[in-house]
Amino acid sequence: MSYDIIAIDIDGTLTNDDKIITPKTKDALLLAQKKGKKVAIASGRHPQGVIPYAKELQLDKFGGYLLCFNGGLVLEITEKGCKTLYSCELPNEYIPVVCDVVRDSNITVNTHTENMIIADSKVNKYTSIEPDIIGLPFKQVDNFEEYVDFPVNKLLLAGEPAEIDEYEEKLKKRLDGLVSIYKSAPYFLEVMPLGVTKGASLHYILESMGLRSKNLIACGDSYNDITMIGYAGLGVAMSNAPDDIKKTADYVTLSNNDDGIALVVEKFMLSDCKWIYRNIRNK
Repeated sequence: MSYDIIAIDIDGTLTNDDKIITPKTKDALLLAQKKGKKVAIASGRHPQGVIPYAKELQLDKFGGYLLCFNGGLVLEITEKGCKTLYSCELPNEYIPVVCDVVRDSNITVNTHTENMIIADSKVNKYTSIEPDIIGLPFKQVDNFEEYVDFPVNKLLLAGEPAEIDEYEEKLKKRLDGLVSIYKSAPYFLEVMPLGVTKGASLHYILESMGLRSKNLIACGDSYNDITMIGYAGLGVAMSNAPDDIKKTADYVTLSNNDDGIALVVEKFMLSDCKWIYRNIRNK
């Protein structure tokens, strides 16, 4: 089977625990692109939190793709900039409902503008994780549901894992069949437009390339990666992923700290030029 594109989650997958793309993984992905393969970075993050990794891997030079907001925004990136292939917005009518459900909790409700993160007035130790990761300024507002009167791609809820689990169930009961809700980390809960997932949004990339899912490898470690792992011709879970995610995968690779992505690229995309790759990785 010829795999022409690889979609990769960032945290716990593309990067190690220090949030760094290791040299071996970087070399493997650069060589794959030189051989004509394409790379898509698939993340729950705002584009500003994805673009630095895209540029590090030279997706702008070779032509690549970004799935942001867990697939709510799909971008093609080239040296000329970013082109939107797909964008889906969360209906604003559901924002007050989400705020109402979590009102008595200590969960922070966040969303994004193009250049800022907006949050409600509740603060916990997880509130600043997203702003710190993507490097956008952070603004708290007293009345979140009234302030957010503009289109958004998603809501991000941040809080203690046990409380996130509790309110995930409450939100799913209240908004069943109206929005998509899933965890991207034990302390993050994503509220997305109905049907928007990383897996569903990969269709827009493959369509633009004239490819099918059988030509795709998708790699991830968390629950918001399950849809793309299941959609891809080769679904890959990292060894650091929870066991129930590994069970959905066709292949389990090494951990994010052990160049698991480099192993996948070497095994499934560079099988015809392993000697070149080994020379690069052993420099």
